[in-house]
This record gives sequence, structure tokens and C-alpha cells, in this order.
Amino acid sequence: MNTVIELTEATKRYSGDGPPALERVSLAVSAGEAVAVMGPSGSGKSTLLNLMAGLDRPSAGTVTVSGQRVDRMSEGALARFRRAQVGMIFQFFNLLDDLTVADNVLLPAQLAGVGRRQARARAGTLLTGLGIAALADAYPGRLSGGQRQRVAIARALVNTPAVLLADEPTGALDSAAGRDIGEVLAGLNASGQTLVLVTHNPDLAAAYAGRVIELTDGRVTSDRRTAVRR
Repeated sequence: MNTVIELTEATKRYSGDGPPALERVSLAVSAGEAVAVMGPSGSGKSTLLNLMAGLDRPSAGTVTVSGQRVDRMSEGALARFRRAQVGMIFQFFNLLDDLTVADNVLLPAQLAGVGRRQARARAGTLLTGLGIAALADAYPGRLSGGQRQRVAIARALVNTPAVLLADEPTGALDSAAGRDIGEVLAGLNASGQTLVLVTHNPDLAAAYAGRVIELTDGRVTSDRRTAVRR
């Protein structure tokens, strides 16, 4: 299978004299994989995701996504790359409360220069597929947590990214809504979407990821294939 994400000896330091947030991490993610990243708080999970997204640069080593060395890109090139190739889902949704659901979803497409008609068609398809088309004109503040996360997923997918990165996507949801969002992510992966998710929840990892990477103190301590338990 094609490798979509590859880190080679990637180290990230936020201060010169402190321990690294990540230390000499090497791993590869293939197209269509669903990978869960686990570990205690402070183990480097979010830092790893940020390197994959091009939100942070490694202090040493390389990061390649969709065949491009993101650690070498200029800030402008990185911004364009993220809009086209990377979808991000966050624990607390990060929606803009003064925009409607539809406009939240449309925003990344508009920033990427996609034509309005094409972007609206794509957004409409995503909202329908995620079961929230009736909420297109609503504002995020009036939605449940599960509904807001569906909007965030639609926004992350509007530019048809090569990789979908999710940082604790069910962490702000109750257990029922969390299972619901897990099923949505599993369905996306089943359709071929490459997925990397950070989670503290072993049940989520076991149910929706075929591979689990564990981090401790910035190092990969386990990288194993798992039988998905649904």
C-alpha cells in the first residue's frame, strides 16, 4: 500500500534544555489505515499529530505527507498544503459561532479557492451523508456536542484531504455521542479515508482502529496491529 505519512527520526523540542516532546520517532501510515495514538498526558500524542499536520516543525528528522516534505515548506506553502491535503478534527470542535453550519463547512474550501458552486455542492453532500443537512442554516451554539462534531468532520472533509487527523474527537462528548462519532469515523475509514486519531479511550481505539501506537515520554513504546472489536 502507498505510504501517506512518514516520520523518520523526528524529534521535537520546545525548549533547548528541557526533555523533548518527541524523541527520534520513526513510523509510516499507509493509505486507508485507521491508526490510534495512545499514551498518558504529556507523552507527545498531540505533538505527533501537529507534526503530521504541519502545524509544528520537527527540531530534527523529517516529516513527509502525501509525498511532500512538510518540514521543508515555507509558511505559505504549508498553509496551502494543509488546506488541500489535511483535515483536522479537534476535541472542542473549533467551530466559528457567528457562522452557520453551512458556512463553517464552506470556509476551508473558500480559503483554498474552490468555486462557490462546487464548494456548496460538496458541503451539501457531506452534510447529507453525516445526517445534518437539516441543520445547514443553524448556528453551532444551538447544536448538541455530537452535532457540532459532525459539522467539524464535514468541515475537515470538504477539501477531500488525503489524511484525516483527529485529536480526542470524542473527548468532549458523552458516551452515546462518542460511540456515534466513532461509528462516523469508522465509516469514513471503511470508504478509504486514511485516519489517525489521538485518544485516551482504549475502547475507542479497539473499536475503530486496526493499529495502535503507544507513546511514553515522547518515544514509541508499542506499535501493534489489532483486531477491530465492533
